[in-house]
Amino acid sequence: MNDYIKTMREMVGNKTLLKIGCGAIIVDPQGRILLQERTGQDIWGIPGGIMEIGETFEETVKREVSEETNLEITEFSLFGIYSGENGFAVYPNGDRVYSIQIIFLSKKYEGSLKPCAESKQLRFFSKEGLPNNMNPHQSPFINDWLNNANTPIVK
Repeated sequence: MNDYIKTMREMVGNKTLLKIGCGAIIVDPQGRILLQERTGQDIWGIPGGIMEIGETFEETVKREVSEETNLEITEFSLFGIYSGENGFAVYPNGDRVYSIQIIFLSKKYEGSLKPCAESKQLRFFSKEGLPNNMNPHQSPFINDWLNNANTPIVK
């Protein structure tokens, strides 16, 4: 948990916090999407995480992708900005959040996949072979990618 969220939790308990997350739809040369199965969860989603105080959106997505996958995204563009009802979540410990997600698309990256402590596994999936147990909070942007939506998307 980043220091800001930890500090805010100490003040407000498990009441709803507003947070900004950044993630990346990373597509390999075969047109497959990179998904991460997070440790302690049986769901798949894209790499990403919470913005730190003072970071830019680009710094956040680059840091999160590097931390979670060992890849460095070298070129990326805005895929979409997501808000609305799907941004509400309650964690198993009772903490409530409302997230705004800034999602980028990258087809250019360097490095080799290496899971971190947050990742049970990392894999590229074809559009036809996506897992059934997708992160419900990320399915809107994964579905937009699947459907070749016009970008950038603002929802």
